Amino acid sequence: MRSIRPLLTAASAVAALTLTVTACGPSEENAGDKPSASATAQNPADKIKIPADLKDRLKEHGIDVDKWRDGEWRNWDRDKWLREAKDFVNPIIEDLWDPDRMRDAERPDKPVEEEDISGDEGVTDPTPAVVRAKPVSAKYHSNAPESGKVFFDGPEGSMVCSATVVQDPAHPGKSNMVWTAGHCVHKGKKGGWYRNIAFVPSYNDAALSTADLEKASREQIAPYGVWWADWVKTSDQWIAEGASTGGAGAPYDFAVIKVTPEKGGTTKSLEETVGSALPVNFNAPAVPKIAAMKATGYPAAPPFDGQRMFQCEDKPGRLSLKAEQPTMYRIGCSMTGGSSGGGWVAQGSDGKPALVSNTSIGPSTAGWLAGPRFGPEAKAMFDEVSKKYAGQ
Repeated sequence: MRSIRPLLTAASAVAALTLTVTACGPSEENAGDKPSASATAQNPADKIKIPADLKDRLKEHGIDVDKWRDGEWRNWDRDKWLREAKDFVNPIIEDLWDPDRMRDAERPDKPVEEEDISGDEGVTDPTPAVVRAKPVSAKYHSNAPESGKVFFDGPEGSMVCSATVVQDPAHPGKSNMVWTAGHCVHKGKKGGWYRNIAFVPSYNDAALSTADLEKASREQIAPYGVWWADWVKTSDQWIAEGASTGGAGAPYDFAVIKVTPEKGGTTKSLEETVGSALPVNFNAPAVPKIAAMKATGYPAAPPFDGQRMFQCEDKPGRLSLKAEQPTMYRIGCSMTGGSSGGGWVAQGSDGKPALVSNTSIGPSTAGWLAGPRFGPEAKAMFDEVSKKYAGQ
C-alpha cells in the first residue's frame, strides 16, 4: 500500500501485473507543477523551525529559507523537488498536522484493475484466500503500541501511510527510528522526497468514530505526540525504479525514518514514549518455515476510512515479480490503500515478535498484500541511519 492514496501499488509495470502501492492519497503520476487546493492548506509558517544544516542544504539547491517558511515547500516544480538520497530536508512546521488535516489525508484514488500475474519467471505461490482484516481493539497503545500513521505532503495534497517503531542498536531502549515503505517517503523514478513527513504513534488510540473525530482534540487523535522526520533513508533501487503502479522496485520498497518530537522540552525518546519497539529481522526464515505473519495498518480506501487500525494474520506465500529480484512475502488480507508501510510481524528465533516485512503492494480490488523480504540492502539502509545518529 502506498503512501499516496491510490490503492496498493509499488513500482513500475511488471509483466502482466497492475498493482498499486498501498498508500493513501491522490495519485501523482500525472501531477503538474502546481499543488491542488488540499496541498495549499493553511501553513503556520511563523512557527517553522529550520536548523542550520537544513538551511545550508536548501541553499545548495537555490531554495530561499524565508520563501520556504512562507510556503515555498508547496512548490513541486521538478527543479525544486529534491530527489537524491543526500538531499532530504524536512523542517518542522509546528501544528501543520492539525486534527482536520490528519483526518482528511485519506481520500483513496480510483482503483486500478488487477490483471493476471501468471507466467512470472520467479517463484510465485497460488493466490492466497482472502483474510478479512480485523479491527484492533482500543486502546491501540495496549494492543499494538509500536504502530501508527505517517503523514506527508505531495504535489496533489496530504497523504497517509502506516509505520512501526523499531529498535535502534545504537540507542538500546531509546530508539527514535520508524520503519515504513519507500513509497511513503519518496515518489521513486518520477519524483523525489515528499515533504512535511511526520509519524503519529497510536493515531486515534481510542478508536473514535469518524463523526467523533471531527470534534476530537489533537491530544485525542495524537495522544503520544507528532514526531517529525529528522532524516529518511530508502533503497537506491526504490529511488531508481519505484512508481505508483506496477511492480518494479517493490522488492526494495522499504524505508527508515529517524524522528524527533514536534514540540520541544521532552528528553524521552519515541520508544520510551510509546513504551515499546520491535526488533528488525534481516534474516527471516524461508516461507515454508514461517507459521504466520501479522500485518498491521490503517486502511483508508473503501470500505475503510483510514481512521482505525486493522490487522490480518495469515501463513505467507511467495510472490516473484522478476526472476532476478528477491521474492516477496504475500498474505491474504482485505486491507486497502493507506495500510502501506505497516509492519509485518512474525515470531523470531528467540520466540519473540520481530518485524520481518512491510506492506508494499496489492491488487486494487484488495484480497492480498505483498511485502519485501529484508535482506542485505535493507540492513545496509537501516545501519546507515542508526550509525548516523549513534553519538547523539
